[in-house]
Amino acid sequence: MLKVVSYDIVFQEIPGEVTLALNLSNCPCHCPGCHSPHLAEDIGEELTEELMDGLIARYGKMITCVAFMGGDAEPAKVAQWGNYIHDSRLKTAWYSGRMNMPQDEQAFDYVKLGPYIEALGGLKSEKTNQRLYKRVESEWKDITSVFWKKTIDS
Repeated sequence: MLKVVSYDIVFQEIPGEVTLALNLSNCPCHCPGCHSPHLAEDIGEELTEELMDGLIARYGKMITCVAFMGGDAEPAKVAQWGNYIHDSRLKTAWYSGRMNMPQDEQAFDYVKLGPYIEALGGLKSEKTNQRLYKRVESEWKDITSVFWKKTIDS
């Protein structure tokens, strides 16, 4: 069972999207240096159609994407939710600590793969092992480098 610990509207996780990010518990990865170690616990509220539909109704046209942050213990269920969301106008994303694309990859428009390795950093580090992919037609394009763009103040 997928459980939602928290959620927020975010602007940096999926480039070009206003994203409702759902933080899911029961993470089996236990990455050293994880920024959310509490997500390894069995905590939170069960993800139900009522909860999901309520969040989508609440944020309405303010969001363009729903991202599942975690859920690695039950990838098939994350994909089911991706398909559920895909039936609406919203895009879907999954941030996973896994190394391989989910079996039902068509459930998502974006997939972040790779465990967090503290010495390599997250997506903003050019040394990162993690990758963010965007589905373009039937192909996956690595768009990780968009996180590395320098700003005027850099």
